[in-house]
Amino acid sequence: MRVETYVGEGLRDVLADLARLRVTVFREFPYLYDGSAEYEARYLETYLRTPESLAVIVRDGERVVGASTALPLEAETPELRAPFEARGMDVGSVFYLAESVLLPAWRGRGLGVRFFEEREAHARRLGRFDTAAFCAVERPANHPRRPAGYEPLDAFWRRRGYEKRPELATALSWRDLDEDAERPKPMTFWLRALT
Repeated sequence: MRVETYVGEGLRDVLADLARLRVTVFREFPYLYDGSAEYEARYLETYLRTPESLAVIVRDGERVVGASTALPLEAETPELRAPFEARGMDVGSVFYLAESVLLPAWRGRGLGVRFFEEREAHARRLGRFDTAAFCAVERPANHPRRPAGYEPLDAFWRRRGYEKRPELATALSWRDLDEDAERPKPMTFWLRALT
């Protein structure tokens, strides 16, 4: 396996792989995302327009089996910026860790840690960010699609130094696997100081 990084416009080389992985992995609980290639193409354009964006790609041979992305929060959607702006926080100082997607056969090999390390290191090199942040969907414990034995990633995120911040909440809309239309899903931010 090898890990590669792509920045800004350079992400164009891996956009199709990113889209494929997002649609595949986010179908799993807790996201249950019923995605499409068309939506992914529009969503990922933001990374091409943002010179400081980053994609960390994992290849097994030539096959892309995992990816993780990040970009300045100020380049993200109003829904993601709003909780920070409502509290007078400087979105220009926050580096947003957008997603990590890894196919099941490659999990448990330390790549999740590597994704955080690479994205945090990129933010530090840029020299203008003092906080790393990501948000995670909130699903009820009794959700009908929750798999038996499912363990949320909260403990892993805490070990990486992130703190759940319930006051920084938002909603993002997508269509779940059993829905006929997009509906808002509650999201909560996790933060870590980079300095």
